Amino acid sequence: MIPSARISAAIEVLGTVLAERRPAADVLKDWGRAHRFAGSGDRAALSSLVYDTLRHRASAGWIMGATEGEESPRALLLGMLRRGRGLEVDAIAALCDGGRFAPEPLSEEERAHLVAASLDDAPAHVRGDYPQWLDAALAAVFGEARVAEGEALAERAPLDLRVNTLKGALDKALPQLSHLSPSVGEWSPLALRLELEADGKAPPLTVEPAYIKGLVEIQDEGSQLAAILAAPPRGGQVLDLCAGGGGKTLALAALMDGVGQLYAYDDDLRRLAPIHERVQRAGAHNVQVRSPKGRGPGRVDVLKDLESRMDLVLVDAPCTGTGTWRRNPDAKWRMRPGALAERVKEQVEILDEAARFVKPGGRLAYITCSLLDAENVDQIRAFTARHPAFRAIPPAEAVLALGERGIALREASLERPEGLLLTPRRTRTDGFFIALLVREA
Repeated sequence: MIPSARISAAIEVLGTVLAERRPAADVLKDWGRAHRFAGSGDRAALSSLVYDTLRHRASAGWIMGATEGEESPRALLLGMLRRGRGLEVDAIAALCDGGRFAPEPLSEEERAHLVAASLDDAPAHVRGDYPQWLDAALAAVFGEARVAEGEALAERAPLDLRVNTLKGALDKALPQLSHLSPSVGEWSPLALRLELEADGKAPPLTVEPAYIKGLVEIQDEGSQLAAILAAPPRGGQVLDLCAGGGGKTLALAALMDGVGQLYAYDDDLRRLAPIHERVQRAGAHNVQVRSPKGRGPGRVDVLKDLESRMDLVLVDAPCTGTGTWRRNPDAKWRMRPGALAERVKEQVEILDEAARFVKPGGRLAYITCSLLDAENVDQIRAFTARHPAFRAIPPAEAVLALGERGIALREASLERPEGLLLTPRRTRTDGFFIALLVREA
């Protein structure tokens, strides 16, 4: 496909995404099936155009003079080429020349907007490229820095790997992946980082021997830090209550050196399904997966025997995912206030459930990939009010699990008495809130 044809295809895909409010990944997959002539390079370039436009939806629409909520796919893509990729007006016009497979030529009005391309008078949510209804919530956390935080969330995320110490050390993984030019993580001693290609395409890691043999796992460095700061005790009893596909489960297992017992549970069998193969590949022999059984009144409590026995309970809580917008830029535009309220309710229930498994002297780690106080510090404050036997561990104490790196991480993060908030702008990771609590009685 020629570049102008890719622009036309991106406008078509964006139209479907906006009209049907479907995940962009699903729409792109459907497009690929219907256009099998498009090669892998074409599909990667198309995905990059679509996702970059969604990253900059608010600012791109503003540049083109579009009313929020009524932006046309064409206007958004043209605005992104100017704002997100820095193309000059003549370069954009060359891609839209009205030729075969190319978009129609620029109108005089479009050209004028692209020439001006100013965000000087734009409100914070436009400059930060996030939904207007979240502005107050982000201002409560970041103040005037919310624009810069939003801009960082609109950038592309790198591909982070975690070295699985059950299979080998960092110095074993590095030479096996040297052809991908990995860099060593800034915070996690187990992290490697791969930069994406110019079109945003990630290397095909799953065909690498180091991945197939379980030496490395795909995991954002922030997620790795959450597991490290949880400090699972070697030889202890640990419960991952919201294990999902097992990313943090595997990280915990390696940190425990495969010693002790690690229970992995999730109340959704579909989310839990990938964990079995991943545990086997990682060589995590101390993991016992507990699957939910039954529904409603007939539901079996498969965790009852773990009550008051756990040294650590990790709650990777369901949340709005505002900290992962770099990886899921379309999700921020599908998000609605009702979804936030529903997540907050679920978090309360899960935290109360987690409390029953923590033994006296044991710890509870609460983690979200959210930036919002309602899902983070507010939840911890409310939990300790409901459960006075628990107290929050100060971040200054929690970061000691990372040694000297922990001190630097604390300085870089947004510290609150209840926990640490990592963000792409501050720590160059996904957004994560990490809180640790201890049960004193």
